[in-house]
Amino acid sequence: MVQEAWLRLSRQDTGTIDNLGGWLTTVVGRISLDVLRSGRARPHVALDDQLPEHTVTLDEEPTPHDLVELGDSVGLALRTVLDALRPDERLAFVLHDVFAVPHGEIGTILGRSADATKMLTSRARRKVQGAQRPVNAAREQREVVQAFLAAAGEGRFDRLLHVLHPEVKFTVHAPGGGRFVTLGATEVATRARVAAAAARGHAATVDGRPGVIAWSEDGTPLSLLAFVVTDGRITEITAVIDPDELALMNLPAPV
Repeated sequence: MVQEAWLRLSRQDTGTIDNLGGWLTTVVGRISLDVLRSGRARPHVALDDQLPEHTVTLDEEPTPHDLVELGDSVGLALRTVLDALRPDERLAFVLHDVFAVPHGEIGTILGRSADATKMLTSRARRKVQGAQRPVNAAREQREVVQAFLAAAGEGRFDRLLHVLHPEVKFTVHAPGGGRFVTLGATEVATRARVAAAAARGHAATVDGRPGVIAWSEDGTPLSLLAFVVTDGRITEITAVIDPDELALMNLPAPV
């Protein structure tokens, strides 16, 4: 969108523009609004499709570098919240609350009065503030996964059922390229030995999701687990134990 605005500016006689900042804000805003209204979505690739391209990091105590990454993850979480807003709400919220653009200028972009734009911004702000804080959500998801791994390690069938969604999906990437899918909490709980072995590994984050990496004594990756947690229960588990697939993933070294 910025590139498109630059192209339009390059074709414009800047001498005819009285307020360059306002002109750029208006053009970028209208292009953004068109994109949002057109329903274009960022491509999403499932973990099962292209594992080697996904980001896996170890969970550690925060360092200054980690805090920068945390800021990026919070930004991603905010963007997820913004995606739930209507296009006009999202534009008004970002321009006013992030870039301090006056409501009158935003109203010009949206074709609304300043008062109507102010109400729109307030409504969007309430939606954003009402969303669950991403850091707390990540911590809660990690606690659910830890409870699952502990129950798997102890063989506590009842506790496994407590943290598994009734329709949970468990996909295992086995050696040789085979994939085996198990559906349902009862079936997954009876096959949790793969996860029990991974419980001795290191907590990790797989594309923003809680996960676990386990290595052999020589540092070769043995397994990678990734979890999807929804409303306090695990809805999906992906376990990669295929050594060839693990070798392609450029996983972090053991600590």
